[in-house]
Amino acid sequence: MSTSTTEKTDTDLDTAFRDIVGIDEKVDDADAGGDHERMSHYVSKDDIVKSSTTGVAVFAVCGKKWTPSRNPEKFPVCPECKDLYGQMRDE
Repeated sequence: MSTSTTEKTDTDLDTAFRDIVGIDEKVDDADAGGDHERMSHYVSKDDIVKSSTTGVAVFAVCGKKWTPSRNPEKFPVCPECKDLYGQMRDE
């Protein structure tokens, strides 16, 4: 008798994240352009640890999905992340 477990895929987690934070539009995973790549984003510490150990992409507060690989201290903070994080702290 074997027990099967269903693992969550990145797609399942992406959908769950969008539902939680209310993002209606699809995030383009291949979007390598724009200012998002030149900024530090706010992400939970648990997600950063998970990403660094498993290589799984994470979502920033602003909705940006990426795999962190650079020193965030070398980049300016994403203004959208900063504003949204401030709003969450105020509530």
